[in-house]
Amino acid sequence: MKYPVYSPHFVGKEKEYVNDCLDSTWISSKGRYIALFEDAFSQFVGVKHAASVSNGTVALHVALIALGIGPGDEVLVPTFTYIASVNSIAYTGATPVFVDSEPEFWQIDVADARRKISAKTKAIMPVHLYGQACDMVAIMELAREHNLLVVEDCAEAIGSMVEGAHVGTFGDISTFSFFGNKTITTGEGGMVVTNNDEYAEMVNRLKGQGLAANREYWHDLVGFNYRMTNICAAIGYAQLEGIGQILAKKKEIAVWYKEELVNLALNVHAEREGSVHSYWMVSILLRDKNLRDPMRRFLRENGVETRPLFHLSHEMEMYKEDISYPVAEDLSTRGMNLPSYPDLGRQDVANICALIRKFMLVEANK
Repeated sequence: MKYPVYSPHFVGKEKEYVNDCLDSTWISSKGRYIALFEDAFSQFVGVKHAASVSNGTVALHVALIALGIGPGDEVLVPTFTYIASVNSIAYTGATPVFVDSEPEFWQIDVADARRKISAKTKAIMPVHLYGQACDMVAIMELAREHNLLVVEDCAEAIGSMVEGAHVGTFGDISTFSFFGNKTITTGEGGMVVTNNDEYAEMVNRLKGQGLAANREYWHDLVGFNYRMTNICAAIGYAQLEGIGQILAKKKEIAVWYKEELVNLALNVHAEREGSVHSYWMVSILLRDKNLRDPMRRFLRENGVETRPLFHLSHEMEMYKEDISYPVAEDLSTRGMNLPSYPDLGRQDVANICALIRKFMLVEANK
């Protein structure tokens, strides 16, 4: 594939730091890069505590457990999200309660969330999709009004801001992912962040098999082996050193796409006023849903990989519902992600957009 939908971008000292791990023999879940990465990430986001974990899904799981979410509880979550958001709720024994999306920015619909609150609702999980931030001001107002815990899923939103604050700093606890296709990567990895001392302590205990705080090799709660390795942390620490360069390039790529795709029957993912869209993925909505899959096939045949927007969680067998979520259903059938990796050049984007124009011209003349 000439243009993959995503490819990691290594910015500097990844090999140097990994080789340092190998030379030191600290390759598992202990070593100096764990603390270096956690400290640097907490400073970047602007939060008191950051705990590294083995991937973004377990970050959500351990965050929910730390908040005391469990059987009998309900957690509001958008149906339009990657399935990990929903699965993590199910892992705890709690019930995911699905919420529709906003038509313009594609994030959780706060008005619909309000309608879904019941006596069992304990938390809300806003998911910052594709680099655009949720309306955290409205979500926090709703949470305060109904005494809800807030778990921000920031897997796709490193660098996304709301009113000058990084996403992940609004909720009670928040999570990030560093999978290979994320803005910065550790290969596999995640981070749990919070300003709450008790939640941070619980996350650190839970991710390390429930180890007691003051007794060596003594475990006094059921925990998990969710720790990040020193090698992964070394890669993440190097990636974070170049985060400004990566985010600037991704913003530039989004601008190029917007310039190249003008006057076509599609829309590029909008940026909410007062927020900063980090453009993890540059995503588009075709005005005719019947063209989405044929366009994807045409682009693939010409060396351009794309991804459809997420399938809806409530349509999957384990969470099947007969309830309609009209906005989410519309978005899911009309949208796709375009190649968005930082090594793309202006000419690469022009080439991709020329293929899109060619396809749409042929379709218009049928």
